[in-house]
Amino acid sequence: MMKTALSTKVAITLATYALAASSTAYAGSRDQAFRMHSRLAGVPPTAAVLDQMETLINDGKLEDAAKIAMTSPYFYNLTLKNWVAPWTNEDESVRVGLNDYSATIIGMIRDDVPFNEVLSGDFIYTGKAGLANVPVYAANNNLHYAALEAQNIDLMANLEKKSQVGVTGVEEIAGVMTTRGWGSSFFFDGTNRASVRFSLMTYICNDLEQLADTTIPDFRVRRDVDRAPGGDSSVFRNKCAGCHAGQDGFGGAFAHYDFVNDAVVYDKTKVQEKMNKNNTTFPDGYVVTDDGWVNMWLTGQNARIGWNGEAAGNGANSYGKMLTATEEFPVCMAKRVKSVVCMQPLKDIRNEDVSMAADDFKGDNYNMKNLFARTAASCAGE
Repeated sequence: MMKTALSTKVAITLATYALAASSTAYAGSRDQAFRMHSRLAGVPPTAAVLDQMETLINDGKLEDAAKIAMTSPYFYNLTLKNWVAPWTNEDESVRVGLNDYSATIIGMIRDDVPFNEVLSGDFIYTGKAGLANVPVYAANNNLHYAALEAQNIDLMANLEKKSQVGVTGVEEIAGVMTTRGWGSSFFFDGTNRASVRFSLMTYICNDLEQLADTTIPDFRVRRDVDRAPGGDSSVFRNKCAGCHAGQDGFGGAFAHYDFVNDAVVYDKTKVQEKMNKNNTTFPDGYVVTDDGWVNMWLTGQNARIGWNGEAAGNGANSYGKMLTATEEFPVCMAKRVKSVVCMQPLKDIRNEDVSMAADDFKGDNYNMKNLFARTAASCAGE
């Protein structure tokens, strides 16, 4: 399929329905249908779609009405792209381009791939072969996805699923955590600690400050962390160790990864030098010798996360499976969906607000499309 002029259609539709919305007093189910479509697709519905959704809502089939809205290509090109964009960069900005990280999540949702595979599955989504003026996927640049976005290619119709190993050549695959989009943000420079932090933030909705626990052992804290900042050892024990003890426990999962020459690099034969940099800061600290990780937060205050997976393992793939097995993973995803569909700030949504949606999501084999539909139905009248 050739490119679709989505931006032109959006402009025309918005202009038409902005006038209609200002002059027509929508009521009841019709108002709900209009609101639901606008939130899910990012644009108002056509008259025919609005009629169809209104009928379903009148019949008490709100989720079915939501699914009608989600057949719009704008659900993928606008709503999902903008929803995922902040996950792909350290600034959490929506003003970033489409890349293999965001495209892969969009494709997963379209194809009903169980979302608990997002940090472990061997797949990647690219544009279909043969699209005009779209260069083939390359592991060392983002030109393929930039062209898809620049030409407003219909992502619903033109993404295809491939083996990530086959496309990128990276041997140890961990879902989106081994895409180029992830690597360019979270493997670039640094010590790969960003991969731990942003996986926790994005997929269990807890930053290090919320997880900090100064009561756990600090034997996994690396040599680049000063044990007496400012000459005061109590600062490390009462503050720094709270985050580093747990973060560095997980950090080994990414020991073999780097981002070099604009591409993700994986070398199973050695630990990347960055993992043990600045080793004279505290020479007696932990030395990363392999890709082993251990969960230091199983007990104490962080037992609330509901760690159902392995307590320790090797590599990013097993780490990703552990993270998506937590009770907090479906809760976090339900919060993120509620935030965008019901237009509520993420920070204001409590666990209890989404507990039922999270349970349904988990029981529904982590079907993200259904989670969007149920959530949209729940706040259609708001």
